[in-house]
Amino acid sequence: MPNIHIKKLDKLISDIVSKNKIPEKILIGYKAYAELMSDRKFFEEVAGSAMEPSKRKYKKIKIKVTQDDYQLEVKCSN
Repeated sequence: MPNIHIKKLDKLISDIVSKNKIPEKILIGYKAYAELMSDRKFFEEVAGSAMEPSKRKYKKIKIKVTQDDYQLEVKCSN
């Protein structure tokens, strides 16, 4: 079982920003999402971003929960 934590997600986002790309969407596997929701910082930002779970965001980036268990990927626009 992979250990998913907020620092890993923040690093993925900062790596993309450092390459002068704009993060567009965060793809998170449903099990990784559950682990991240146990982190207070992530939970507060995501839960407070929208009333509907399908419209939630982290650092103003849309979140899409996927069926892959532990997927953690940040898609960007060119």
